[in-house]
Amino acid sequence: MADVFITTAELANLLTAEQPVTLLDVRWQLSQPDGRADHERGHLPGAVYVSLDDELTDHRVDGRGRHPLPSGSALQEAARRWGVRRGVPVVIYDDWNLAGSARAWWVLRAAGIGDVRILDGGLRAWIAAGHALEAGPVVASPGDAVVLHEDLYAGAMPTLTADEAAGHPNLLDARAPERFRGDVEPMDPLAGHIPGARNLPSTAVLTAAGTLLPDAEIAALGWSFGGSDQVGVYCGSGVTASVLVAALAAAGVDAALFPGSWSQWSAEGRPVQTGDQ
Repeated sequence: MADVFITTAELANLLTAEQPVTLLDVRWQLSQPDGRADHERGHLPGAVYVSLDDELTDHRVDGRGRHPLPSGSALQEAARRWGVRRGVPVVIYDDWNLAGSARAWWVLRAAGIGDVRILDGGLRAWIAAGHALEAGPVVASPGDAVVLHEDLYAGAMPTLTADEAAGHPNLLDARAPERFRGDVEPMDPLAGHIPGARNLPSTAVLTAAGTLLPDAEIAALGWSFGGSDQVGVYCGSGVTASVLVAALAAAGVDAALFPGSWSQWSAEGRPVQTGDQ
């Protein structure tokens, strides 16, 4: 877990000791994708705001779902603007079920930036522990981050194409159960799920306080994967699925992300399954 997540106590100790760390605030929700105003009302000391929709996504890319991955060169430019530096750890947080921070963690890791962790419990855990916030915008000193992969779809993190997701024996759908079943679909052209997928909502790996479940409770969720095939994960557009990828990584399970997810699958008119798994 320590390679993927960091606790509020551990982060507070780093900041108190004035150890170098780059803090990124990736506040994003489906209903409120722009979190800059919330960031400026109060954020962790020195945290730089990162826009998931504008900096962790490239909407100019066609056919890759609602949140296509950015290019490595665009990400490197953004990361340097955020103050990401070689040899300095990065800690990312958000305020909505770890979705924004997990997306940023996955994108940076896919680009080859290694020392990146998610603040367990996010902003809520930081406040609950009694730690202070700062207000106003933050402009970082330019960083010198180096991205190793231009194409993040073939970068340092495993991914699935739509063809590879089709018929995948260990495919998890991280969306809410009602979207998985096809009862509702607020975002994409068709309702339902990829045939053969199993539903494990990203929120199922979190406590009521928004922190990651203990290892024993994650194991008790009952996932069992047959054979030696890698686990595959998708969601609506590759964002909340990153929470499952991170949780699985913390539990020692390697998982591949289908970045285009249901938004790409449904737009391509591929087979659709509805109802419970």
